[in-house]
Amino acid sequence: MKRFTAPFAAAACAIGLVATAGSAGAATNDPLRDDLWGLDQVHAEQAWESSRGEGVVVAVVDTGVDLGHPDLAGRLVPGADFVCGEGVTGSCGDGSWKGQDGVGQESDVHGTHVSGTIVGAADNGMGVTGVAPDAKVMPIKVLEDGAGASEDIAEGIRYAADNGADVINLSLGGLPGTQIFSIFGLDTTMKDAIQYARDKGTLTVAAAGNTSTLLCNDPAFSSDSICVGATDRNQLKSYFSELPVKLDGKGVAGPGGSGRLLGGPCSDDIISTVPRGTGTDECGEGKDYAAFAGTSMATPHVAGVAAILFGQGRSMGNVEQAILSTSRHPLLGIRGGFSALYGRGIVDAQAAVAYPRD
Repeated sequence: MKRFTAPFAAAACAIGLVATAGSAGAATNDPLRDDLWGLDQVHAEQAWESSRGEGVVVAVVDTGVDLGHPDLAGRLVPGADFVCGEGVTGSCGDGSWKGQDGVGQESDVHGTHVSGTIVGAADNGMGVTGVAPDAKVMPIKVLEDGAGASEDIAEGIRYAADNGADVINLSLGGLPGTQIFSIFGLDTTMKDAIQYARDKGTLTVAAAGNTSTLLCNDPAFSSDSICVGATDRNQLKSYFSELPVKLDGKGVAGPGGSGRLLGGPCSDDIISTVPRGTGTDECGEGKDYAAFAGTSMATPHVAGVAAILFGQGRSMGNVEQAILSTSRHPLLGIRGGFSALYGRGIVDAQAAVAYPRD
């Protein structure tokens, strides 16, 4: 049985003090807003007049979510757990990060962090705000202690599609070279599940990976999904990120942080929610927030933009085309072209909401 992990072990970096400098003119009252430079890089707030993702569901197929986190209150729909043990089919839980044993593993804070980037509540006077703050997250646990089986992941993907998810966020992936299993038909479990979801009108976005190779890792590489590479706060490719390169050209970039090996301010990475008590006072209020870096953090920025677009009443195909066609190359100033470093470019919510609808 092939095992997959969230691109997290390589993504988690030393956490330092929060920098005081931030984005000017932040429009929300969330205390950590000034350090959410990812929102500025994807021009999220500029798109909110058109849509904030209301009525849209994003399935976070990951390590589960802290269902009681105050910054996610009112932002979750019922979820599922597919880490159920041998011989158990179907869901055995509600998507909680603590899983069946009731014990939260250190690496399983991952899904809560991803969720906050997508739907963290705006203007509630606490913590962060998400890219699509009026959307909802469907928490689906398919990883335990940061790892899981392709069969469980595929089951989670199908569940999401069958239960109303508009977008599936896959901040997970295999190691470089595992693409060969799908290419040669040795294991198409996740690829087939993603196609199943697509046939139901659900768009999948998937992390490129964190090992600095030339291609997206699977499932992003071989499936019909958008592959997401990472950028730092200066809009440069993050050193750890895979290039968002795949055969169908559906690769983009999004804010993923610097991941500096020797540490640095939290604001150089992506600050978001983590299960209550597992974060650090240095990166937020109390210990409910933390800063991580990785393509795992870039992917929910793209999922959030997709949610904004679905909130405009667009079809899946039109949402995908809007994202790919309006993503921008930060150095060349072109949109929707292709470069190895950025794929089709850094996602741009402001430009995407103005893209013609079908």
